Amino acid sequence: MIDTQLATTPAAPHLDPDDGARTLELDRAHVFHSWSAQGALHPFVIAGGLGCEVWDFAGTRYLDFSSQLVNVNIGHAHPKVVAAIQEQAALLPTVAPAHANLTRGEAAKRILSKAGAPFTKVFFTNGGADANENAMRMARLVTGRDKILSQYRSYHGNTGAAIVATGDWRRVPNEFARGHVHFFGPFAYRSEFWSTSLEQESQRALHSLERIIQAEGANSFAALIVEGVPGTAGVLVPPPGYFAGLRELADKYGFLLIVDEVMSGFGRTGDWFAWQNETVNPERVAPDLITFAKGVNSGYVPAGGVIISDAVAREFDEQVFPGGLTYSGHPLAMASIVAAIDAMDEEGIVENAAMIGREALGPGLVELASRHPMIGEVRGLGVFWALDLVQDAATREPVVPATVGLLKAELLARGLLPFVADNRIHVVPPCTVTPEQVATALAIYDAAFTAVEEI
Repeated sequence: MIDTQLATTPAAPHLDPDDGARTLELDRAHVFHSWSAQGALHPFVIAGGLGCEVWDFAGTRYLDFSSQLVNVNIGHAHPKVVAAIQEQAALLPTVAPAHANLTRGEAAKRILSKAGAPFTKVFFTNGGADANENAMRMARLVTGRDKILSQYRSYHGNTGAAIVATGDWRRVPNEFARGHVHFFGPFAYRSEFWSTSLEQESQRALHSLERIIQAEGANSFAALIVEGVPGTAGVLVPPPGYFAGLRELADKYGFLLIVDEVMSGFGRTGDWFAWQNETVNPERVAPDLITFAKGVNSGYVPAGGVIISDAVAREFDEQVFPGGLTYSGHPLAMASIVAAIDAMDEEGIVENAAMIGREALGPGLVELASRHPMIGEVRGLGVFWALDLVQDAATREPVVPATVGLLKAELLARGLLPFVADNRIHVVPPCTVTPEQVATALAIYDAAFTAVEEI
């Protein structure tokens, strides 16, 4: 059962609005922000949080339906995770990765218990980008090949190879890594393949991919990396048969299949991993490597990693793996992972995410779309949804950025912290969200859409 003390945020104590002003002043004077032109920024100030809510220094509370960067799966300030970090800090706050550490071993054991067969080892990193870097490195070493396949609609991180594997605009000014080939994956609502059904979309996307493999050199690919459910690109749930087709192509042409579960893992889709979800992968075919971060400990301490199949792990029994990080398996991060996974088990948090998607969020968003023509498509599962916003339902022309900006402002004014990207609103609350909080959020979305439509 979800911890009831996390369902309702108490009044935030001892808040001083002057601290909010000072926070913004210090930020604008000294902090350099990612993915931004610095001059026009006015960041939202957060003073604290608990469960599914955050508050500012004026004491105004907001439902966090962004989960920050879609990573606070267990909610803010979960007491069991906070206590575990505090206890580990008092015992052993840091340790070199070459040494054995009990907390690290326990974290790896728990992660592997959720991944299941054929996975036997975990290489810990500091986050998702370097997890993807090291997964691609492993694939290149195991296969002796160079090229990496990835989708255009994707995001894999902001380090050397990870950003080049990324398919969106952020790749273009950062193309310094070699050997990357992109392809269009399935997206039925905005199909590149003139498909009229999910089955067609899957088949045609796989056919196109195989032709690219053949044209680029069938024996030149080390790996294909794909998100379990592409998240930043728009919560693009793969159609049935797509994962099975990727597995078949990997086996046919001798490259590894890497599933990036950085955003889609640890409860986000209503399963521990998206590749295990019956909607995403009904055949339940397993990848060779899984990358993770974000939801494994809800970002309380930076952590990520690569979950390694037995066949890949054995390749390095005699061969040296030429990679490492000073903070790989950092004990504070490992303690937070152990506590987070244990709490998710004890409180049924992954099951709650599945129930919320099935019974509250999914039906509620579909009903919302029926009242607002601007919502062209609702897609998602678990607590991982996107509203694709259009100017015209027939042409599916995306709304302009100014419209998304107005919606964001209306949502904030009504007490909801949103996640917006391009022409979309991503509806991504913590996995601990309650039906009552979903109902409140849906009413806020409804009011915000109504206000913008009346302008």
